[in-house]
Amino acid sequence: MTPPYRGAFVVWLVGLLVYLLAVFHRSSLAVAGLAATERFDISASQLATFTMLQLLVYAAMQIPVGLMVDRFGPRRVMLTGTLLMTAAQTGFALAETYPEALVARLFVGMGDAMTFICVLRLIATWFAVSRIPLITQLTGTLGQLGGVLAAVPMTWALGHVGWTKAYLSTASLGIVLAVAVLLLLRDSPAERSRRGPALSLPAVRKSLAASWALPGTRLGFWIHFSTQFSSTALALLWGYPFFVRGEGLSPNAAGGLLTCLVVSVMLVGPGLGWLIGLHPWHRSSMALTIVGAIVVAWTVVLLWPGDAPLPVLVLLVFVVGVGGPASMIGFDVARTSNPPHRLASASGIINQGGFTASLLLVVSIGVILDWRTPGGGTDYAPEAFRWAMSAQYVLWAVGLTQVWRYRKRARRHTSRDELAASIAGLS
Repeated sequence: MTPPYRGAFVVWLVGLLVYLLAVFHRSSLAVAGLAATERFDISASQLATFTMLQLLVYAAMQIPVGLMVDRFGPRRVMLTGTLLMTAAQTGFALAETYPEALVARLFVGMGDAMTFICVLRLIATWFAVSRIPLITQLTGTLGQLGGVLAAVPMTWALGHVGWTKAYLSTASLGIVLAVAVLLLLRDSPAERSRRGPALSLPAVRKSLAASWALPGTRLGFWIHFSTQFSSTALALLWGYPFFVRGEGLSPNAAGGLLTCLVVSVMLVGPGLGWLIGLHPWHRSSMALTIVGAIVVAWTVVLLWPGDAPLPVLVLLVFVVGVGGPASMIGFDVARTSNPPHRLASASGIINQGGFTASLLLVVSIGVILDWRTPGGGTDYAPEAFRWAMSAQYVLWAVGLTQVWRYRKRARRHTSRDELAASIAGLS
């Protein structure tokens, strides 16, 4: 039976707003990277450590958070994450030393990790299965508005009201959303808060091993790994410095390109969600095609003699931005490969893929920039950025090889007719 539409919409809207705020907090350092190097007097590697630590915590918490959602329900976990992000962003606003700021970003990552998996569970509970791919894509798409708010408006706020006031004002939004979660969110149409059975350590190991043993879960992991890291690295940290120092653009133009990155996600996401629901057998083919386009776009920019023209850079960010919606394919593959009681923990496994790759790329770019910048400092040359951004090819090689490998295994494990019958049965 399909859950009531009105109640489903309210629950989804609250979860979406919390996820949007999480994306904002996650992305807010992207346009503040150069300001952070001055405020805390740090190098590129130290700047990358902010995002590295945040991504490391985010990735490491995905499986524990999935287990927490299965045990305590998405409402309680999302409320905890919202309060944690609010406190951490307040600490980041007031931080005056590099260690203080690092601790704050660590807890931002912890709170961020408690949002998206909760929204996925709510969608799976409140909506008919036939609508889940589209609603999931809409969630990822509209949630990226947080990246828009973290681009141009945050650039303006940092320039006009300063670091502390800019970050404090955004932290205050978490209080409002925490109240909304407390009053409006329900774990299911029948229960305000749901509790799952307590899991012993052996049971947890058995459940995770059972999910990971499925070729569909591994395929979803590597799809997420391959599609997301390029857009995440640009949006979270290195896009703004790359466009300003590497391609000679003005700060406003760089902020505009980061906005285009998010616009790409918003334009492509719903259509891709519709295609995934219509052609589930070809989901891995869609992912391979999109990653191939991203590789071609980056190759054109990195091989361009001198600064790439603005239209070429606009095309780059639009193509790279498609990787965000494409990463949602991984969750849909896991959804049709795992039983409902393992959905949150399986989603946690998948979500580790893209953020592990993003973490490796963010750190690699910072290390390579310091290596290729004579005398240290933050005066990065365009050539240094070409070297640094080329680190992506290693990750693409690994990810695409694994996608191709597990795509074959997943198709042997589940035939086209079995997949269609499974989806129809769930509906």
